[in-house]
Amino acid sequence: MKIVRKKAYPALFAEVLSGNKTFDLRLNDFDVQTGDILVLEEVSEQDKRPTGRSLRKKVGYVLQTKDLDFFAPEDVASRGFQVMSLLDEDAV
Repeated sequence: MKIVRKKAYPALFAEVLSGNKTFDLRLNDFDVQTGDILVLEEVSEQDKRPTGRSLRKKVGYVLQTKDLDFFAPEDVASRGFQVMSLLDEDAV
């Protein structure tokens, strides 16, 4: 287990803090594994400077991909992707 630190803009930081956002989508330019600790450090959108707020979350499932062959390229180009967090029904 390791600690991974990443910056987060205020709106997305607030969503994670409130519990509404239970996933994180990032460019796959760093190593992260199930069980690692993700530390989100809030930064100002204007100057990217830290606000002083941070939070810690344990990393669950990690999906790493760049090629999803089961979607038609024209559909991806026009619609993009969406990532869904899956919760137990009684948790909603």
